[in-house]
Amino acid sequence: MNDKKICFITCVNNHDFYSECLLYIDRLYIPEGYEIEVLSIEDAKSMTGGYNEGMNSTDAKYKIYLHQDVFIVDRYFLYELLDIFTNNTDIGMVGIVGAEKMSEDGCMWNKREVGSMYMLDLSDTSRCEEYTRLGSYVCDPVEVIDGLLMATQYDIRWREDIFTEFDFYDASQSMEFRKRGYKVVVPLMEKPICVHDDGFILNLINYDNNRKKYLNEYKKMLFS
Repeated sequence: MNDKKICFITCVNNHDFYSECLLYIDRLYIPEGYEIEVLSIEDAKSMTGGYNEGMNSTDAKYKIYLHQDVFIVDRYFLYELLDIFTNNTDIGMVGIVGAEKMSEDGCMWNKREVGSMYMLDLSDTSRCEEYTRLGSYVCDPVEVIDGLLMATQYDIRWREDIFTEFDFYDASQSMEFRKRGYKVVVPLMEKPICVHDDGFILNLINYDNNRKKYLNEYKKMLFS
């Protein structure tokens, strides 16, 4: 494992979005002695399957699983991320937004309490909102993080045996890290780190089925 390497892993089905995502990655300041790798996973059958493929294709210790429509605007992001990881070996995964406690119905969006990002809606290009709900600590421990950006310093296999589409991979991976004793956190930010372009309608056709799978798999951890 190369502890001086950071890999960005993205499942890609829209190259216009991904090209812009890469422009922002190229602008990031890289800490001295570190190298950057970028992997695009094409035609992934599921997010978990795509991320497992990416995870197994790099020797980078630090991996950033990133949506193709997320643009990192904080050019010092990698410095801040490495500062968290190298000074806290008990932190396994870092997100941008998350929930301190998963909602009882298994819908993270009902309890998204911590984090900060800009949300851009292409259906109304005049609107760029700042979503901010700051926590109390430098890094707030959370139960789950949103999948728009998930950074890790340890490798844990994504549960493609259960989640075979594109929902609940993020909530599941949060639980898998916590199950192994690692903290999942959202950093306290003065300004948002990234822009999330959420102007298109989400495909939630399989959402409810995966929500039930999630609750069934992790009910002991969630509600004990």
